[in-house]
Amino acid sequence: MKRRTVLLTLSALLACPLAASAQNWPTQPIKLVVGFGGGSTPDMVARTLAEPLSKELGQPVVVENKPGASGNIAADHVAKATDGHTLGIVINGNLTSSQMLYPDLPYDPLKDFSYLSLVTTAPLLLVTSADQPDGAEFLAKAVQEGDRWNYGSVGVGSVSHLGMELLKSRVPGLEAMQVPYTGGNPAVVTALIGEQVQMAMMPPGVAMPQVDAGRLKAIGVTSGEKSDLVPGVPSLSDAGVQDFNLEVWNAVVGPASLPADVQKKVSDTIVEILQRPEIREKLFAQGWTTVGTTPDGMRQRVEREAQLLGDIIREQNISLQ
Repeated sequence: MKRRTVLLTLSALLACPLAASAQNWPTQPIKLVVGFGGGSTPDMVARTLAEPLSKELGQPVVVENKPGASGNIAADHVAKATDGHTLGIVINGNLTSSQMLYPDLPYDPLKDFSYLSLVTTAPLLLVTSADQPDGAEFLAKAVQEGDRWNYGSVGVGSVSHLGMELLKSRVPGLEAMQVPYTGGNPAVVTALIGEQVQMAMMPPGVAMPQVDAGRLKAIGVTSGEKSDLVPGVPSLSDAGVQDFNLEVWNAVVGPASLPADVQKKVSDTIVEILQRPEIREKLFAQGWTTVGTTPDGMRQRVEREAQLLGDIIREQNISLQ
């Protein structure tokens, strides 16, 4: 009996510090790792969150940039972190399409992370040169032109590439061919204006200044309905495209080893911060709609989009290696 009592007492003593450390978390500065350089859109989202997170959690939140491999290097760093104080800002590709595009991806998007909250979303814009027709008439013309028309992208496997291939799967007869540009969105804009390519999908912040200046035309946003980010621009469903909903987004994740009560604490804090008008306005000015989800809500979004983009990648046999 004495031995049993001693064992139980030792078990209780060992358990108490673990419970206390989770309850009192954080006990040291938090790293918020971003897979892109300073001034990038994920970096700006991270820095918008860092100060209010620090105030609410009672420890400094330090943004750490680890660019490379479209954010996958930083995502892997977060997945393998063991200090209990490393979180990350990831983009949708890191959790949805990367596993299909990179056979040697060093992390499992569905198993190696704790999903904390979706933070921001934004649609893409389907754009063309200014002299093209609108909406359904433009898509009918694109179908008629077949593979004589090209679309620009910022690279194989990018959302601008996968989004166009998804559109082709939703518009029977659309056969426009991809032209990837290493110069990113500015190079695609130049090609559109010069009519070297006839269409492209790109972020509103890049496209709308050209649309407003009369150099490009917006056919529609890629979200399921119109977006407050681009008032007056129809959705692709208004042009007759059915079952099309694709957005870019940022989310906060931690390693899978992060204790469940810490996950809840971080998630609840992020959701509360994103409800503040000043934060919503600041992110809106950066070109984002704020979201804020439970971990389960984020997981459902990731699983749904991984299936959607995975189908396109497999059907088109897209690979980066």
